Amino acid sequence: MVSCVDWLSSTGVNESFERVASFGLQLNMIIYLMTYYNMSAATGTSILGLWGALSNGLALFGAITADFYLGRYRAVAYGSISTLIGMIILWLTAMIPQLKSSPCSQNQHVCNGVTALQLAVLFSSFGFMSIGAGFVRPCSIIFGADQLENKKNPNNQRILESYFNWYNASSGISTILAVTVIVYIQDNYGWKVGFGVPAILMFLSVLMFQIGSPLYIKVKPKTTENLVIGLFQAAVAAFRKRNTRRPLSDCDEFYRWPLESDVLPPSKDFRCLNRACIIEDPQRDLNPDGSASNQWNLCSVEQVESLKALIKALPMWSTCFMIFVDMNVFSFSLLQTKTMDRHIFPHFEVPAASFSVFMIAALTIWIAFYDRILVPLLSKYTGQPRGLSPITRMGIGLISSGMSIALSAITESIRRQRAIEEGHEDDPNALVNMSAMWFVPQYALLGVAEATHAVGQVEFFYALFPESMSSIASSMYTVGTAVSSLIGSILVSGVDWLSSTGGKTSWLSSNINRGHIDYFFWLLSFLSFINFLYFLVVCRFYESLNDGSSRLSHVAEDKECDYRLLHES
Repeated sequence: MVSCVDWLSSTGVNESFERVASFGLQLNMIIYLMTYYNMSAATGTSILGLWGALSNGLALFGAITADFYLGRYRAVAYGSISTLIGMIILWLTAMIPQLKSSPCSQNQHVCNGVTALQLAVLFSSFGFMSIGAGFVRPCSIIFGADQLENKKNPNNQRILESYFNWYNASSGISTILAVTVIVYIQDNYGWKVGFGVPAILMFLSVLMFQIGSPLYIKVKPKTTENLVIGLFQAAVAAFRKRNTRRPLSDCDEFYRWPLESDVLPPSKDFRCLNRACIIEDPQRDLNPDGSASNQWNLCSVEQVESLKALIKALPMWSTCFMIFVDMNVFSFSLLQTKTMDRHIFPHFEVPAASFSVFMIAALTIWIAFYDRILVPLLSKYTGQPRGLSPITRMGIGLISSGMSIALSAITESIRRQRAIEEGHEDDPNALVNMSAMWFVPQYALLGVAEATHAVGQVEFFYALFPESMSSIASSMYTVGTAVSSLIGSILVSGVDWLSSTGGKTSWLSSNINRGHIDYFFWLLSFLSFINFLYFLVVCRFYESLNDGSSRLSHVAEDKECDYRLLHES
Protein backbone atom coordinates (compact mmCIF):
# COMPACT_ATOMS: atom_id res chain seq x y z
CA MET A 1 0.00 0.00 0.00
CA VAL A 2 1.34 3.41 -0.97
CA SER A 3 1.68 5.79 1.94
CA CYS A 4 0.13 9.25 2.04
CA VAL A 5 3.59 10.77 1.75
CA ASP A 6 4.27 8.78 -1.43
CA TRP A 7 0.98 9.86 -2.91
CA LEU A 8 1.45 13.54 -2.04
CA SER A 9 4.92 13.52 -3.59
CA SER A 10 3.76 12.12 -6.93
CA THR A 11 0.06 12.00 -7.74
CA GLY A 12 -0.71 15.11 -5.66
CA VAL A 13 2.04 17.11 -7.32
CA ASN A 14 0.80 15.92 -10.72
CA GLU A 15 -2.75 17.11 -10.13
CA SER A 16 -1.71 20.42 -8.52
CA PHE A 17 0.73 21.32 -11.31
CA GLU A 18 -1.82 20.32 -13.98
CA ARG A 19 -4.51 22.50 -12.44
CA VAL A 20 -2.22 25.53 -12.00
CA ALA A 21 -0.98 25.18 -15.58
CA SER A 22 -4.37 24.61 -17.22
CA PHE A 23 -6.34 27.27 -15.38
CA GLY A 24 -3.47 29.74 -15.64
CA LEU A 25 -3.65 29.56 -19.44
CA GLN A 26 -7.40 30.03 -19.75
CA LEU A 27 -7.91 33.22 -17.78
CA ASN A 28 -6.13 35.72 -20.05
CA MET A 29 -6.66 33.80 -23.28
CA ILE A 30 -9.24 36.26 -24.69
CA ILE A 31 -6.62 39.02 -24.59
CA TYR A 32 -4.11 36.82 -26.44
CA LEU A 33 -6.65 35.93 -29.13
CA MET A 34 -7.67 39.55 -29.65
CA THR A 35 -4.07 40.83 -29.70
CA TYR A 36 -2.24 38.24 -31.80
CA TYR A 37 -5.02 36.60 -33.82
CA ASN A 38 -7.01 39.79 -34.49
CA MET A 39 -10.22 38.21 -33.21
CA SER A 40 -13.15 40.27 -32.05
CA ALA A 41 -14.29 39.94 -28.46
CA ALA A 42 -17.35 37.96 -29.58
CA THR A 43 -15.39 35.58 -31.82
CA GLY A 44 -12.75 34.97 -29.16
CA THR A 45 -15.40 34.32 -26.51
CA SER A 46 -17.21 31.88 -28.81
CA ILE A 47 -14.00 29.97 -29.49
CA LEU A 48 -13.19 29.78 -25.78
CA GLY A 49 -16.73 28.54 -25.15
CA LEU A 50 -16.25 25.77 -27.70
CA TRP A 51 -12.91 24.91 -26.09
CA GLY A 52 -14.60 24.61 -22.70
CA ALA A 53 -17.42 22.53 -24.19
CA LEU A 54 -14.92 20.14 -25.77
CA SER A 55 -12.87 19.79 -22.57
CA ASN A 56 -15.90 19.10 -20.36
CA GLY A 57 -17.58 16.87 -22.92
CA LEU A 58 -14.48 14.70 -23.26
CA ALA A 59 -14.43 14.22 -19.47
CA LEU A 60 -17.33 11.76 -19.77
CA PHE A 61 -15.55 9.95 -22.61
CA GLY A 62 -12.34 9.88 -20.56
CA ALA A 63 -14.07 8.46 -17.49
CA ILE A 64 -15.75 5.68 -19.47
CA THR A 65 -12.54 4.86 -21.34
CA ALA A 66 -10.56 4.71 -18.09
CA ASP A 67 -13.12 2.52 -16.30
CA PHE A 68 -13.60 -0.03 -19.05
CA TYR A 69 -10.57 0.05 -21.34
CA LEU A 70 -7.40 1.87 -20.27
CA GLY A 71 -7.52 1.89 -16.48
CA ARG A 72 -7.12 5.08 -14.47
CA TYR A 73 -3.31 5.01 -14.36
CA ARG A 74 -2.88 4.98 -18.12
CA ALA A 75 -5.73 7.48 -18.56
CA VAL A 76 -3.99 9.99 -16.26
CA ALA A 77 -0.60 9.30 -17.87
CA TYR A 78 -1.85 9.73 -21.45
CA GLY A 79 -3.95 12.75 -20.48
CA SER A 80 -1.02 14.49 -18.80
CA ILE A 81 1.19 13.96 -21.85
CA SER A 82 -1.53 15.25 -24.17
CA THR A 83 -1.97 18.37 -22.03
CA LEU A 84 1.80 18.94 -22.05
CA ILE A 85 1.90 18.70 -25.86
CA GLY A 86 -0.91 21.25 -26.14
CA MET A 87 0.82 23.67 -23.78
CA ILE A 88 4.12 23.37 -25.64
CA ILE A 89 2.39 24.12 -28.94
CA LEU A 90 0.69 27.16 -27.40
CA TRP A 91 4.03 28.30 -25.97
CA LEU A 92 5.57 28.00 -29.45
CA THR A 93 2.92 30.36 -30.85
CA ALA A 94 4.23 33.00 -28.44
CA MET A 95 7.89 32.20 -29.16
CA ILE A 96 7.79 31.95 -32.97
CA PRO A 97 6.53 35.12 -34.73
CA GLN A 98 5.44 33.19 -37.83
CA LEU A 99 2.86 31.25 -35.81
CA LYS A 100 0.78 34.31 -34.99
CA SER A 101 -0.23 37.59 -36.58
CA SER A 102 1.32 40.93 -35.66
CA PRO A 103 -0.78 42.97 -33.23
CA CYS A 104 -2.69 45.88 -34.76
CA SER A 105 -1.72 49.41 -33.82
CA GLN A 106 -4.25 52.16 -33.30
CA ASN A 107 -3.16 53.85 -36.56
CA GLN A 108 -3.77 50.74 -38.68
CA HIS A 109 -7.09 50.65 -40.52
CA VAL A 110 -6.46 47.19 -41.98
CA CYS A 111 -4.78 44.56 -39.82
CA ASN A 112 -2.73 41.66 -41.07
CA GLY A 113 -4.90 38.61 -41.63
CA VAL A 114 -4.44 35.34 -39.77
CA THR A 115 -3.43 32.41 -41.98
CA ALA A 116 -5.02 28.98 -41.95
CA LEU A 117 -1.75 27.48 -40.71
CA GLN A 118 -1.61 29.85 -37.73
CA LEU A 119 -5.18 28.99 -36.75
CA ALA A 120 -4.51 25.28 -37.24
CA VAL A 121 -1.54 25.43 -34.85
CA LEU A 122 -3.57 27.39 -32.28
CA PHE A 123 -6.57 25.07 -32.45
CA SER A 124 -4.38 21.97 -32.30
CA SER A 125 -3.00 23.22 -28.97
CA PHE A 126 -6.56 23.64 -27.69
CA GLY A 127 -7.43 20.14 -28.94
CA PHE A 128 -4.51 18.44 -27.20
CA MET A 129 -5.29 20.26 -23.94
CA SER A 130 -8.98 19.31 -24.18
CA ILE A 131 -8.09 15.63 -24.67
CA GLY A 132 -5.73 15.82 -21.71
CA ALA A 133 -8.33 17.47 -19.48
CA GLY A 134 -10.89 14.85 -20.54
CA PHE A 135 -8.67 12.08 -19.18
CA VAL A 136 -6.97 13.72 -16.19
CA ARG A 137 -9.77 15.56 -14.39
CA PRO A 138 -12.35 12.77 -14.01
CA CYS A 139 -9.72 10.13 -13.18
CA SER A 140 -7.13 11.78 -10.94
CA ILE A 141 -9.24 11.99 -7.77
CA ILE A 142 -10.34 8.33 -8.04
CA PHE A 143 -6.80 7.24 -8.91
CA GLY A 144 -5.57 8.90 -5.72
CA ALA A 145 -8.27 7.11 -3.72
CA ASP A 146 -7.13 3.80 -5.25
CA GLN A 147 -3.74 4.31 -3.58
CA LEU A 148 -5.25 4.70 -0.11
CA GLU A 149 -8.29 2.46 -0.10
CA ASN A 150 -7.95 -0.65 2.05
CA LYS A 151 -11.26 -2.15 3.09
CA LYS A 152 -9.56 -4.36 5.67
CA ASN A 153 -8.41 -1.29 7.56
CA PRO A 154 -11.05 -0.21 10.14
CA ASN A 155 -9.98 3.40 9.62
CA ASN A 156 -10.40 3.15 5.84
CA GLN A 157 -13.41 5.47 5.66
CA ARG A 158 -11.75 8.13 7.81
CA ILE A 159 -8.59 8.00 5.69
CA LEU A 160 -10.57 8.42 2.49
CA GLU A 161 -12.61 11.28 3.90
CA SER A 162 -9.39 13.00 4.97
CA TYR A 163 -7.97 12.43 1.50
CA PHE A 164 -11.01 13.95 -0.22
CA ASN A 165 -10.83 16.99 2.07
CA TRP A 166 -7.13 17.50 1.37
CA TYR A 167 -7.67 16.91 -2.33
CA ASN A 168 -10.36 19.60 -2.51
CA ALA A 169 -8.19 21.94 -0.46
CA SER A 170 -5.20 21.43 -2.76
CA SER A 171 -7.44 21.97 -5.80
CA GLY A 172 -8.64 25.25 -4.34
CA ILE A 173 -5.10 26.40 -3.58
CA SER A 174 -3.98 25.43 -7.09
CA THR A 175 -6.83 27.40 -8.65
CA ILE A 176 -6.02 30.46 -6.55
CA LEU A 177 -2.35 30.24 -7.59
CA ALA A 178 -3.42 30.06 -11.23
CA VAL A 179 -5.76 33.04 -10.84
CA THR A 180 -3.13 35.15 -9.11
CA VAL A 181 0.48 34.11 -9.76
CA ILE A 182 0.20 32.88 -13.36
CA VAL A 183 -1.98 35.83 -14.35
CA TYR A 184 0.50 38.24 -12.72
CA ILE A 185 3.37 36.67 -14.69
CA GLN A 186 1.44 36.99 -17.96
CA ASP A 187 0.55 40.62 -17.29
CA ASN A 188 4.01 41.72 -16.20
CA TYR A 189 6.46 39.48 -18.08
CA GLY A 190 4.66 38.87 -21.37
CA TRP A 191 3.27 35.84 -23.15
CA LYS A 192 6.57 34.05 -23.72
CA VAL A 193 7.13 33.76 -19.99
CA GLY A 194 3.41 33.61 -19.20
CA PHE A 195 2.90 30.54 -21.39
CA GLY A 196 6.32 29.08 -20.63
CA VAL A 197 5.77 28.81 -16.87
CA PRO A 198 2.57 26.69 -17.20
CA ALA A 199 4.33 24.48 -19.78
CA ILE A 200 7.27 23.93 -17.41
CA LEU A 201 4.87 23.17 -14.54
CA MET A 202 3.07 20.65 -16.72
CA PHE A 203 6.39 19.05 -17.67
CA LEU A 204 7.19 18.68 -13.96
CA SER A 205 3.71 17.22 -13.46
CA VAL A 206 4.32 14.51 -16.07
CA LEU A 207 7.83 13.88 -14.72
CA MET A 208 6.69 13.46 -11.11
CA PHE A 209 3.87 11.17 -12.17
CA GLN A 210 6.25 8.92 -14.09
CA ILE A 211 8.79 8.89 -11.25
CA GLY A 212 6.12 7.62 -8.87
CA SER A 213 4.85 5.01 -11.34
CA PRO A 214 6.50 1.97 -9.65
CA LEU A 215 4.80 2.86 -6.36
CA TYR A 216 1.25 3.08 -7.67
CA ILE A 217 -1.60 0.64 -7.21
CA LYS A 218 -2.94 0.28 -10.75
CA VAL A 219 -6.51 -0.93 -10.70
CA LYS A 220 -7.34 -2.85 -13.85
CA PRO A 221 -10.25 -1.66 -16.01
CA LYS A 222 -13.58 -3.31 -15.35
CA THR A 223 -14.54 -6.26 -17.48
CA THR A 224 -18.21 -5.87 -16.69
CA GLU A 225 -20.70 -4.42 -19.11
CA ASN A 226 -20.51 -0.73 -19.86
CA LEU A 227 -23.41 1.02 -18.15
CA VAL A 228 -23.76 3.61 -20.93
CA ILE A 229 -24.02 0.86 -23.57
CA GLY A 230 -26.57 -0.86 -21.33
CA LEU A 231 -28.76 2.25 -21.43
CA PHE A 232 -28.66 2.25 -25.24
CA GLN A 233 -29.50 -1.46 -25.26
CA ALA A 234 -32.57 -0.86 -23.08
CA ALA A 235 -33.82 1.89 -25.41
CA VAL A 236 -33.26 -0.22 -28.54
CA ALA A 237 -34.90 -3.28 -26.98
CA ALA A 238 -37.98 -1.27 -25.98
CA PHE A 239 -38.26 0.14 -29.50
CA ARG A 240 -37.92 -3.28 -31.12
CA LYS A 241 -40.71 -4.63 -28.91
CA ARG A 242 -43.02 -1.65 -29.37
CA ASN A 243 -45.75 -3.89 -30.85
CA THR A 244 -45.72 -6.54 -28.12
CA ARG A 245 -49.10 -7.45 -26.64
CA ARG A 246 -47.77 -8.57 -23.26
CA PRO A 247 -48.90 -6.53 -20.21
CA LEU A 248 -46.36 -3.86 -19.26
CA SER A 249 -46.87 -4.28 -15.51
CA ASP A 250 -47.94 -7.03 -13.10
CA CYS A 251 -46.06 -9.53 -15.22
CA ASP A 252 -43.85 -12.28 -13.80
CA GLU A 253 -41.82 -12.85 -16.94
CA PHE A 254 -39.24 -10.10 -16.50
CA TYR A 255 -35.59 -10.75 -17.19
CA ARG A 256 -33.15 -10.35 -14.32
CA TRP A 257 -29.40 -10.96 -14.53
CA PRO A 258 -27.60 -12.17 -12.53
CA LEU A 259 -30.36 -14.57 -11.51
CA GLU A 260 -29.70 -14.21 -7.80
CA SER A 261 -30.13 -10.42 -7.81
CA ASP A 262 -33.02 -9.19 -5.67
CA VAL A 263 -34.83 -6.63 -7.83
CA LEU A 264 -38.36 -5.31 -7.42
CA PRO A 265 -40.77 -5.40 -10.39
CA PRO A 266 -40.37 -2.57 -12.90
CA SER A 267 -41.90 0.71 -11.79
CA LYS A 268 -45.02 2.09 -13.45
CA ASP A 269 -43.26 5.24 -14.67
CA PHE A 270 -42.62 5.20 -18.43
CA ARG A 271 -44.26 1.77 -18.67
CA CYS A 272 -43.58 1.59 -22.40
CA LEU A 273 -39.93 0.90 -21.53
CA ASN A 274 -40.92 -2.24 -19.59
CA ARG A 275 -41.16 -4.01 -22.93
CA ALA A 276 -37.36 -4.19 -23.00
CA CYS A 277 -37.21 -6.63 -20.06
CA ILE A 278 -40.22 -8.83 -20.92
CA ILE A 279 -39.31 -12.43 -21.82
CA GLU A 280 -41.54 -13.25 -24.79
CA ASP A 281 -40.08 -16.64 -25.72
CA PRO A 282 -37.71 -18.20 -23.12
CA GLN A 283 -36.19 -20.64 -25.63
CA ARG A 284 -35.43 -17.86 -28.08
CA ASP A 285 -34.56 -15.04 -25.66
CA LEU A 286 -32.41 -16.94 -23.10
CA ASN A 287 -29.21 -18.95 -23.23
CA PRO A 288 -28.93 -22.27 -21.35
CA ASP A 289 -27.27 -20.47 -18.40
CA GLY A 290 -30.18 -18.02 -18.15
CA SER A 291 -28.43 -15.02 -19.72
CA ALA A 292 -29.96 -13.03 -22.55
CA SER A 293 -29.15 -14.40 -25.99
CA ASN A 294 -29.35 -10.90 -27.52
CA GLN A 295 -28.86 -7.97 -25.18
CA TRP A 296 -30.17 -5.57 -27.83
CA ASN A 297 -33.49 -7.41 -27.71
CA LEU A 298 -33.79 -8.31 -24.02
CA CYS A 299 -32.47 -6.26 -21.09
CA SER A 300 -32.56 -6.69 -17.34
CA VAL A 301 -35.00 -4.87 -15.09
CA GLU A 302 -32.08 -2.94 -13.61
CA GLN A 303 -31.07 -1.63 -17.05
CA VAL A 304 -34.63 -0.49 -17.72
CA GLU A 305 -34.90 1.23 -14.34
CA SER A 306 -31.57 2.93 -14.94
CA LEU A 307 -32.83 4.29 -18.27
CA LYS A 308 -36.01 5.51 -16.57
CA ALA A 309 -33.96 7.29 -13.91
CA LEU A 310 -31.91 9.04 -16.61
CA ILE A 311 -35.07 10.17 -18.42
CA LYS A 312 -36.49 11.47 -15.14
CA ALA A 313 -33.32 13.47 -14.54
CA LEU A 314 -33.27 15.22 -17.91
CA PRO A 315 -35.86 17.97 -17.18
CA MET A 316 -34.09 19.03 -13.98
CA TRP A 317 -30.71 18.70 -15.69
CA SER A 318 -31.83 21.08 -18.43
CA THR A 319 -32.51 23.82 -15.85
CA CYS A 320 -28.80 23.99 -15.02
CA PHE A 321 -27.65 25.22 -18.43
CA MET A 322 -28.40 28.90 -17.87
CA ILE A 323 -26.37 29.25 -14.68
CA PHE A 324 -23.23 28.08 -16.47
CA VAL A 325 -23.97 30.31 -19.46
CA ASP A 326 -23.96 33.22 -16.97
CA MET A 327 -20.59 32.09 -15.64
CA ASN A 328 -19.10 31.79 -19.11
CA VAL A 329 -19.31 35.53 -19.82
CA PHE A 330 -16.07 35.96 -17.88
CA SER A 331 -14.25 37.08 -21.05
CA PHE A 332 -16.37 40.22 -21.26
CA SER A 333 -15.91 40.92 -17.56
CA LEU A 334 -12.16 40.77 -18.16
CA LEU A 335 -12.42 43.44 -20.87
CA GLN A 336 -14.44 45.61 -18.49
CA THR A 337 -12.12 45.39 -15.50
CA LYS A 338 -9.07 46.13 -17.70
CA THR A 339 -10.49 49.63 -18.31
CA MET A 340 -11.07 50.40 -14.62
CA ASP A 341 -9.01 51.33 -11.58
CA ARG A 342 -7.96 48.01 -10.05
CA HIS A 343 -5.86 49.36 -7.19
CA ILE A 344 -6.61 48.03 -3.73
CA PHE A 345 -3.64 49.92 -2.26
CA PRO A 346 -1.74 52.80 -3.86
CA HIS A 347 1.07 50.51 -5.03
CA PHE A 348 -0.86 47.27 -5.57
CA GLU A 349 -3.07 46.68 -8.61
CA VAL A 350 -5.12 43.52 -9.02
CA PRO A 351 -4.69 41.95 -12.51
CA ALA A 352 -7.95 42.01 -14.45
CA ALA A 353 -8.02 38.23 -14.87
CA SER A 354 -7.45 37.72 -11.14
CA PHE A 355 -10.85 39.10 -10.16
CA SER A 356 -12.27 35.59 -10.32
CA VAL A 357 -10.44 34.97 -7.04
CA PHE A 358 -13.35 36.80 -5.40
CA MET A 359 -15.69 34.16 -6.81
CA ILE A 360 -13.48 31.36 -5.50
CA ALA A 361 -13.27 33.03 -2.08
CA ALA A 362 -17.05 33.48 -1.91
CA LEU A 363 -17.58 29.85 -2.94
CA THR A 364 -15.20 28.59 -0.25
CA ILE A 365 -16.58 30.83 2.49
CA TRP A 366 -20.18 29.95 1.65
CA ILE A 367 -19.55 26.19 1.70
CA ALA A 368 -17.83 26.42 5.09
CA PHE A 369 -20.52 28.76 6.49
CA TYR A 370 -23.38 26.62 5.22
CA ASP A 371 -21.85 23.30 6.30
CA ARG A 372 -20.74 24.36 9.78
CA ILE A 373 -23.33 26.96 10.81
CA LEU A 374 -26.47 26.86 8.66
CA VAL A 375 -26.89 23.08 8.36
CA PRO A 376 -27.18 22.45 12.14
CA LEU A 377 -29.64 25.35 12.47
CA LEU A 378 -31.78 24.66 9.39
CA SER A 379 -31.94 20.89 9.87
CA LYS A 380 -33.90 21.41 13.13
CA TYR A 381 -36.66 23.25 11.26
CA THR A 382 -36.68 21.60 7.83
CA GLY A 383 -36.07 18.00 8.86
CA GLN A 384 -33.49 17.75 6.08
CA PRO A 385 -30.10 16.33 7.16
CA ARG A 386 -28.37 18.83 4.83
CA GLY A 387 -30.39 21.81 6.07
CA LEU A 388 -32.15 22.55 2.79
CA SER A 389 -33.25 20.07 0.17
CA PRO A 390 -31.11 19.76 -2.98
CA ILE A 391 -33.89 21.32 -5.09
CA THR A 392 -34.12 24.34 -2.77
CA ARG A 393 -30.37 24.88 -2.96
CA MET A 394 -30.47 24.60 -6.74
CA GLY A 395 -33.18 27.27 -6.81
CA ILE A 396 -31.09 29.57 -4.60
CA GLY A 397 -28.19 29.10 -7.00
CA LEU A 398 -30.33 30.06 -10.00
CA ILE A 399 -31.59 33.21 -8.23
CA SER A 400 -28.06 34.22 -7.18
CA SER A 401 -26.77 33.76 -10.71
CA GLY A 402 -29.55 35.90 -12.20
CA MET A 403 -28.95 38.63 -9.62
CA SER A 404 -25.24 38.62 -10.43
CA ILE A 405 -25.86 39.16 -14.15
CA ALA A 406 -28.38 41.93 -13.42
CA LEU A 407 -25.80 43.69 -11.23
CA SER A 408 -23.24 43.29 -14.01
CA ALA A 409 -25.64 44.99 -16.44
CA ILE A 410 -26.13 47.93 -14.08
CA THR A 411 -22.40 48.25 -13.43
CA GLU A 412 -21.57 48.15 -17.14
CA SER A 413 -24.17 50.85 -17.87
CA ILE A 414 -22.47 53.11 -15.34
CA ARG A 415 -18.96 52.26 -16.59
CA ARG A 416 -19.85 52.85 -20.24
CA GLN A 417 -21.56 56.18 -19.48
CA ARG A 418 -18.51 57.40 -17.58
CA ALA A 419 -16.19 56.31 -20.39
CA ILE A 420 -18.20 58.34 -22.91
CA GLU A 421 -18.37 61.36 -20.61
CA GLU A 422 -14.58 61.24 -20.21
CA GLY A 423 -14.10 61.16 -24.00
CA HIS A 424 -13.00 57.53 -24.31
CA GLU A 425 -15.67 56.38 -26.75
CA ASP A 426 -13.10 55.53 -29.44
CA ASP A 427 -10.43 54.17 -27.08
CA PRO A 428 -11.46 50.88 -25.48
CA ASN A 429 -8.10 50.64 -23.66
CA ALA A 430 -8.40 53.97 -21.86
CA LEU A 431 -8.78 53.85 -18.08
CA VAL A 432 -12.12 55.05 -16.72
CA ASN A 433 -12.26 56.92 -13.43
CA MET A 434 -14.17 54.13 -11.71
CA SER A 435 -13.07 51.44 -9.28
CA ALA A 436 -13.13 47.86 -10.52
CA MET A 437 -14.25 46.86 -7.01
CA TRP A 438 -17.76 47.48 -8.31
CA PHE A 439 -17.49 44.00 -9.80
CA VAL A 440 -16.73 42.23 -6.52
CA PRO A 441 -20.42 41.73 -5.53
CA GLN A 442 -21.12 40.11 -8.93
CA TYR A 443 -18.24 37.69 -8.56
CA ALA A 444 -19.27 36.91 -4.98
CA LEU A 445 -22.83 36.13 -6.03
CA LEU A 446 -21.57 33.85 -8.80
CA GLY A 447 -19.46 32.02 -6.22
CA VAL A 448 -22.50 31.51 -3.97
CA ALA A 449 -24.52 30.42 -7.01
CA GLU A 450 -22.01 27.73 -7.96
CA ALA A 451 -21.59 26.56 -4.36
CA THR A 452 -25.33 26.10 -3.80
CA HIS A 453 -26.40 24.90 -7.23
CA ALA A 454 -23.54 22.53 -8.09
CA VAL A 455 -23.56 20.54 -4.84
CA GLY A 456 -27.37 20.50 -4.72
CA GLN A 457 -27.55 19.25 -8.29
CA VAL A 458 -25.14 16.35 -7.76
CA GLU A 459 -26.90 15.34 -4.52
CA PHE A 460 -30.26 15.42 -6.31
CA PHE A 461 -29.06 13.20 -9.13
CA TYR A 462 -27.30 10.86 -6.73
CA ALA A 463 -30.54 10.34 -4.81
CA LEU A 464 -32.60 9.89 -7.97
CA PHE A 465 -30.31 7.36 -9.66
CA PRO A 466 -29.83 3.74 -8.58
CA GLU A 467 -26.50 2.88 -6.97
CA SER A 468 -25.14 1.44 -10.21
CA MET A 469 -25.38 4.91 -11.79
CA SER A 470 -23.39 6.82 -9.16
CA SER A 471 -20.71 7.82 -11.65
CA ILE A 472 -23.37 9.02 -14.09
CA ALA A 473 -24.75 11.25 -11.31
CA SER A 474 -21.48 13.15 -11.07
CA SER A 475 -20.87 13.21 -14.83
CA MET A 476 -24.26 14.90 -15.39
CA TYR A 477 -22.71 18.04 -13.92
CA THR A 478 -19.69 17.90 -16.20
CA VAL A 479 -21.74 17.22 -19.32
CA GLY A 480 -24.07 20.05 -18.29
CA THR A 481 -21.18 22.50 -18.23
CA ALA A 482 -20.13 21.27 -21.69
CA VAL A 483 -23.63 21.84 -23.10
CA SER A 484 -23.76 25.25 -21.39
CA SER A 485 -20.44 26.27 -22.94
CA LEU A 486 -21.79 25.30 -26.35
CA ILE A 487 -25.05 27.19 -25.78
CA GLY A 488 -23.10 30.23 -24.56
CA SER A 489 -20.88 30.16 -27.63
CA ILE A 490 -23.89 30.00 -29.96
CA LEU A 491 -25.65 32.76 -27.99
CA VAL A 492 -22.63 35.09 -28.21
CA SER A 493 -22.27 34.50 -31.96
CA GLY A 494 -25.99 34.99 -32.53
CA VAL A 495 -26.21 38.21 -30.53
CA ASP A 496 -23.09 39.57 -32.22
CA TRP A 497 -24.54 38.85 -35.66
CA LEU A 498 -28.07 40.13 -34.98
CA SER A 499 -26.99 43.30 -33.19
CA SER A 500 -24.55 44.24 -35.98
CA THR A 501 -27.00 43.87 -38.89
CA GLY A 502 -27.51 46.97 -41.01
CA GLY A 503 -24.02 48.26 -40.30
CA LYS A 504 -24.78 48.96 -36.63
CA THR A 505 -22.17 48.56 -33.91
CA SER A 506 -22.47 45.13 -32.32
CA TRP A 507 -23.49 44.93 -28.68
CA LEU A 508 -20.41 42.75 -28.23
CA SER A 509 -18.00 44.99 -30.11
CA SER A 510 -14.32 44.74 -29.20
CA ASN A 511 -14.62 48.45 -28.44
CA ILE A 512 -16.75 47.97 -25.36
CA ASN A 513 -17.28 51.74 -25.05
CA ARG A 514 -19.15 51.75 -28.37
CA GLY A 515 -20.81 48.39 -27.86
CA HIS A 516 -23.50 47.52 -25.35
CA ILE A 517 -22.37 44.65 -23.17
CA ASP A 518 -24.97 45.89 -20.69
CA TYR A 519 -27.74 45.00 -23.18
CA PHE A 520 -26.27 41.51 -23.50
CA PHE A 521 -26.21 41.16 -19.72
CA TRP A 522 -29.84 42.29 -19.51
CA LEU A 523 -30.69 39.61 -22.10
CA LEU A 524 -28.95 37.01 -19.94
CA SER A 525 -30.85 38.28 -16.89
CA PHE A 526 -34.14 37.89 -18.74
CA LEU A 527 -33.21 34.38 -19.88
CA SER A 528 -32.18 33.54 -16.30
CA PHE A 529 -35.61 34.70 -15.09
CA ILE A 530 -37.39 32.58 -17.71
CA ASN A 531 -35.17 29.64 -16.76
CA PHE A 532 -36.13 30.06 -13.10
CA LEU A 533 -39.83 29.95 -14.01
CA TYR A 534 -39.10 26.80 -16.01
CA PHE A 535 -37.30 25.42 -12.95
CA LEU A 536 -40.42 25.97 -10.82
CA VAL A 537 -42.53 24.09 -13.38
CA VAL A 538 -40.03 21.23 -13.43
CA CYS A 539 -40.13 21.03 -9.63
CA ARG A 540 -43.88 20.34 -9.81
CA PHE A 541 -43.15 17.56 -12.29
CA TYR A 542 -40.85 15.89 -9.77
CA GLU A 543 -43.50 16.16 -7.07
CA SER A 544 -45.83 14.15 -9.28
CA LEU A 545 -43.13 11.54 -9.86
CA ASN A 546 -42.42 11.17 -6.15
CA ASP A 547 -45.83 9.69 -5.39
CA GLY A 548 -44.58 6.31 -4.28
CA SER A 549 -44.88 4.67 -7.67
CA SER A 550 -41.16 4.86 -8.15
CA ARG A 551 -39.00 2.74 -5.93
CA LEU A 552 -36.13 5.19 -6.38
CA SER A 553 -37.82 7.72 -4.14
CA HIS A 554 -37.66 5.21 -1.28
CA VAL A 555 -34.09 4.18 -1.99
CA ALA A 556 -33.00 7.80 -2.01
CA GLU A 557 -33.99 8.31 1.62
CA ASP A 558 -31.21 6.07 2.87
CA LYS A 559 -28.52 6.87 0.32
CA GLU A 560 -25.45 8.81 1.25
CA CYS A 561 -23.61 10.64 -1.50
CA ASP A 562 -20.14 9.34 -2.31
CA TYR A 563 -18.33 12.66 -2.56
CA ARG A 564 -15.35 11.20 -4.36
CA LEU A 565 -17.61 11.32 -7.43
CA LEU A 566 -18.34 15.04 -7.18
CA HIS A 567 -17.16 17.23 -10.02
CA GLU A 568 -14.07 19.32 -9.36
CA SER A 569 -15.27 22.94 -9.23
